[in-house]
Amino acid sequence: MKYLKKILTVEKISFQKIANKFGTPFYSYSYSRLKSNIINFKKSFKSFSPLICFAVKSNTNINIIREIKKLGLGADVVSIGELMMALKAGINPKKIVFSGVGKTSGEINFAIDKKILLINAESLSEIKEINRLAKSKNKKINIGVRLNPNTDAKTISQISTGKKENKFGVNKQTFYEIVKYCKNSKNINLKCLSVHIGSQILDHTPYEKMLKTISQILKNIDHKFEIIDLGGGMGINYSDKTKKLNYKKYNLAIIKFLNKYKAKIIFEPGRSIIGDTGTLVAKVIYIKDSGTKKFIILDAAMNDLMRPALYGASHRTLPVIKSNKISKKPYEFVGPICESTDKFITLKKFQELKEKDLIAICDVGAYGMSLSSNYNLRPKPVELLIKGSKIKVIKKRQKHKDII
Repeated sequence: MKYLKKILTVEKISFQKIANKFGTPFYSYSYSRLKSNIINFKKSFKSFSPLICFAVKSNTNINIIREIKKLGLGADVVSIGELMMALKAGINPKKIVFSGVGKTSGEINFAIDKKILLINAESLSEIKEINRLAKSKNKKINIGVRLNPNTDAKTISQISTGKKENKFGVNKQTFYEIVKYCKNSKNINLKCLSVHIGSQILDHTPYEKMLKTISQILKNIDHKFEIIDLGGGMGINYSDKTKKLNYKKYNLAIIKFLNKYKAKIIFEPGRSIIGDTGTLVAKVIYIKDSGTKKFIILDAAMNDLMRPALYGASHRTLPVIKSNKISKKPYEFVGPICESTDKFITLKKFQELKEKDLIAICDVGAYGMSLSSNYNLRPKPVELLIKGSKIKVIKKRQKHKDII
């Protein structure tokens, strides 16, 4: 995105023009940014050519997933719905990994029947259930086991998944028990060791610690893992002050690991692929002066973008049309929902706004629409894919008749 003649544009189209045609609020995604993100991710780890499985939970729009599939990625799924979506989008089953702590028997059965690459199990009980179902079908199933490496990802607590107090994965002792159990099973092929320590990670050192823990585990067991699934979690810059993840150092740590343990690497990125491609554009409905600050009431709300309410997350917020006049009072950007947490951000020294102005909330491609809801019976916004000067509707705006 950039300003052209003081008007914010995505690729070759202004947000003002898009709003005039499609109304507000709307989500837009930049195809060129999506493509460059995937190319850059591949380049970062080109020395060992990993299998990159896009984390479908981060963005479940089937048209986005189809574009990602065309660019060579597989899928990381955590429910039967996401698995169905990945298959419907045309992703090769042999490039699909099924993760998650609570897979039902029905979900496991479906995954077995679709012959996906891996089911990443997260407990001994789940592995026993996979074994029972595989035996009933007279099949041998490729599985992975998710290790909890007790590694602090140095991210916010709500999205930390690799510490011992988190529900994800198994501890070292259980891991050893699982390896022993699988060796005695005729219906399970223990192919993969899996980890995932968290999300929005901007420091490479937790990844280095994670790799050292995996190395220690591998030294202590008599089992050859063909695949090491390192998960995802790579963060993006939600503000100009955010430091960037050092991909070069992470890559070097993996190469060092692979010099000792020959295996295929899998990544499960979501946010780093799709996060900065998306923008939520909203209109100012009303401006309310409370004395010490002004409430900028938008036609978008927490049901459209949950991250600020759920995690206290901040997103860069920009005027679609730029001016030089600065407000004397802070602006608090809020939505119309009857919750005090229905607010996006509070900013000082923002430019003067008036009612009907347009606001762009940036970097919402990941966990934006996928976390959205119909709370307060609000219809979900339209989703648009921008390619150069072309606009494609990839999900229609909901109408009240769709939800009532």
